[in-house]
Amino acid sequence: MKEKLVRHLEQFVTERRRNLINRIVAQRTRYLTVVLEDIFQPHNASAVLRSCDCFGIQDVHIIENRNKYQVNPDVALGSYKWLTIYKYNKEENNTVYALEKLRNQGFRIVATTPHADGCMLNDFDLLKGKAALLFGTEMEGLTESAINLADEFLTIPMVGFTESLNISVTAAIILQQLTGKLRKSDIDWKLPEKEILQVKLHWLKNSISRCDSIEKSFTENQ
Repeated sequence: MKEKLVRHLEQFVTERRRNLINRIVAQRTRYLTVVLEDIFQPHNASAVLRSCDCFGIQDVHIIENRNKYQVNPDVALGSYKWLTIYKYNKEENNTVYALEKLRNQGFRIVATTPHADGCMLNDFDLLKGKAALLFGTEMEGLTESAINLADEFLTIPMVGFTESLNISVTAAIILQQLTGKLRKSDIDWKLPEKEILQVKLHWLKNSISRCDSIEKSFTENQ
């Protein structure tokens, strides 16, 4: 049914858009995912989403404990429409809930921090399995809960007086490095066909005006 719906909706976009969707979805991955804990500055929040889209990360997990995640559309440039975003804001400790859920899905929790004795970015081993890359708040970094739940720590090597990078810059550097390395590897990092259909359906719905009525008409005629 889902495959038929995708084929039906493809008729309502141009050939150029169909080709673009097919080309981009072929480069999407869930082998790496991004987790953002209490990011609140709209510029940084939006820039991270934009980097995820640019480097082919499909899923973003947003933890809201104290701060609500706010997106600046002028910075994000619509990137949030092409990502699968999960928000965690209903538990007493959303960090614990989110990270345990990701671990149960087979992800190793990798905290990005300049202060822990972690693995340098160039040495990060992608072969060890799927990784959830955890980024903390702009001023304070990751919470104690996040640090305690991390399986590994990842650090960008730096040689200047400044101790850390802006979170949006940190995310962009790490994602560019790791996704480039991933695509050159023998790891099966691409989306399976079932997930490709789900993502394409999501993108088509975001590309077609009045898509709800088109989908309703299609469903009623099946």
